[in-house]
This record gives sequence, C-alpha cells and structure tokens, in this order.
Amino acid sequence: MNSFTIVFLIALTLSFSVQFWLAKRHAGYVAKHRDAVPEAFKNTVSLEAHQKAADYTLEKSKLGDIDSIIGVILLLAMTLGGGINFAFEFWAATITSPLIAGLAAVASVFLVMTLIEIPTSVYQTFVIEEKYGFNKSTPQQFIKDQLLQLVLVTAIGMPLLALILWVMDSIGSLWWLWAWGILMGFALLMSWLFPTVIAPLFNKFTPMEEGSLKDRIQGLLARCGFSSQGIFIMDGSKRSGHGNAYFTGLGSNKRIVFFDTLVNSLEDEELEAILAHELGHFKCKHTIKMLVANAIMTLISFAILGWLIDQQWFYNGLGVTQPSHAAALLLFMLVSSSFTFFMQPISAYFQRKFEFEADDFASNHAKAEKLVSALVKLFEENASTLTPDPLYSAFHYSHPPAAIRIANLESKIRPA
Repeated sequence: MNSFTIVFLIALTLSFSVQFWLAKRHAGYVAKHRDAVPEAFKNTVSLEAHQKAADYTLEKSKLGDIDSIIGVILLLAMTLGGGINFAFEFWAATITSPLIAGLAAVASVFLVMTLIEIPTSVYQTFVIEEKYGFNKSTPQQFIKDQLLQLVLVTAIGMPLLALILWVMDSIGSLWWLWAWGILMGFALLMSWLFPTVIAPLFNKFTPMEEGSLKDRIQGLLARCGFSSQGIFIMDGSKRSGHGNAYFTGLGSNKRIVFFDTLVNSLEDEELEAILAHELGHFKCKHTIKMLVANAIMTLISFAILGWLIDQQWFYNGLGVTQPSHAAALLLFMLVSSSFTFFMQPISAYFQRKFEFEADDFASNHAKAEKLVSALVKLFEENASTLTPDPLYSAFHYSHPPAAIRIANLESKIRPA
C-alpha cells in the first residue's frame, strides 16, 4: 500500500472519529439538559420551547451523523475506490482536448456527489423542518432551487474552473499564484454582484416602506456613519420560518436585508439592535479581516497544491493512475478537509471573538437590553439549543453559546 494512502486513511479516520465523537457528546449534553431551562433563561424561555429546541437539535444531529458517514464512504469510493480515476479515464478516451476532458471529469464527479447528497437535504427540509414548523417550501420550489443552483454553477463555475485549469497547464511553475489571484478577483466580483444579480434570482427583495421602523434604522445608519444602496425586506418565509438579517455587497453596492419573518416577530427597537450588531461587523472591519484571512489560507493552499501537483505518490496514494493538473486540483479539494479539520477551533474562536465585538458595538449604538430580548426571541423561534456541549461548540460554533453571549450583553446594559 502506498505510504500516502496510509497517511490519508489515518487523517480521515482521526478527523471523522473526532467529529463523530463531538456530535455524540453534543447530543448527549443537549439530551441531559432537556428537562430544565437554563437559569439565565428561566424568565424568558418556556420549558416547552426549550424542549422543542433540544428535540430539533437531536434530530438534526442524527441526520448529520448519517450525512457524515455517507460523506466518508463517498470520499473513499471516489478516491481509493477508483471513482475519480474512472471519470478521468472515461473523459480522456471520449474527448481529445485534455483541458475539456479534465473539466468534464471534475464536473461529473461533483455532479454525482451533489446528487447523492440530495436525499438528506430532502429529509432535512420536508421531514425535520416540516415537523418543527419551519419548512415553508414546496417540492416545486425545492426542485426549482436545485435546478437554479445547478444552472448558476454551470454558467459561472465552469468557466472559472476552465480558466484555472488553463492557467495550471500554461503559465508554468508559478501557476498557483496566478490561479490564486484569479480566484480572489472572482470572489470580490461575486461579493459585489451578489446583492443585485445573484440573490434576486432566489428571493424577492422589497424596499422597506416609509414609517417609524425605516426612520429608526436610518437614524442608526446616520449615527454609525454607514451608507447603503437601500434597506430591503426579503421573502424568506417562502422557504423557511427561520429569521435573520444581514448586510451584503461591497463598496457602493451594499444592501441591508431583513427577512420578513424577522420583521414580523421583533419590535422596532429590537430590529434596530440586531442591525446595529450587523453594522458592528462592518465598522470593526470583520468582513475585511475574514477576507484577508481567507485569501492567505487560499494562497497557502494553492502553494501546497503547486508542490503536490508534481508528486506521483500524491496521485497513486489517492487511487489515480494518470497524473493531471485537473486530477490534482480535484483530489486536493476533496481530501484537504481531512487534514485541516483540527484547525476549525482556531477559525471558530476568532469568529466568536468578532461576534462579541459586534455585540459591544451594538450596545454603544442601540439598547443592549433590546439586543438581549431580540436574541432570546430568535433563539426560541429558531429552536436554537441553549445548552450546547462546550467542546462541540468550540469546534463548530461561529457564534458564542447563548448563555455566554447574553451574559456579556447584560453586563453592557446601562442603568435607566
């Protein structure tokens, strides 16, 4: 057996085992605390809502375990099982152009993996989300979304992939630097285009009507020195009962977006506090910091791939007999997560740190008590567990656990 095969299997086994163990810890912790509302929420969250959140979390956890097992089996089938090797041999024998053959092989592998993942997505939407009253989508809407995503990936992703593969084949040893620049430029372009071109393909965005809420939000924007291309209400309720708010876009193409479900469930001052939190991310430059961090990690990844691409053992160890740049790119994309899983707590730590900073910003520009009440409502309405396992949350939570976040905000409440 190739030595790199052994290294890969060890990495995959360790990452999967720890992930599975963390999920079991999390499920056990949530189940253990199911029958009592945490002290910090006894006056604001009912036992019925707390138990609903626990049951919802446990059902999603079970589905997540199944999804993880399917993912590991699929990865092994595609690599050591010869799936990727078959795809490249098939298209190489069918298409004379190496570039087009490689493109077709990569696309076919991702298509197969996407199709295999659809049943769990269907179960999540039409069984679990339906059971807990969150699903608002119809089978027709679900199919439409899947087809639209496929069209967008084909229309946008395939030309990008073709360009990167051409660069890999044509530029020379520093191809990875050019490919990184292209990918970063594309990411910035998509961030700029998303609010006005991509997002409206999936949802309807209606300008917020004149009134007290809009006046309050515009006052907040003025206090924070923030300008946008408009405040919009998104029809999130056509798919889900979950609520959210965000701002999106770059430069002069920024938009503030509220889910209609959020507007219908929160008071004006609570919505103001939620938006102040989102503006905090912008004012604290979290978006730029994350963009820079992602750019650095992507550059490092491309540099590593630039070295691996000439190593025969890399291909052989993952079940590919004929090396090619397209095969190297595909293999790297599929197996790298097995080697980087244990870096997740670092990323999650900084994301949670950013959330605290955004909460602090919101406390200075809106009422901290209103952000607390808004978050409690969102935790309850979204059935977010109030008792996550601490170790699991350290790996997976981009936001601080509810009790810790609320305690931090309550310390910011100014006396009346």
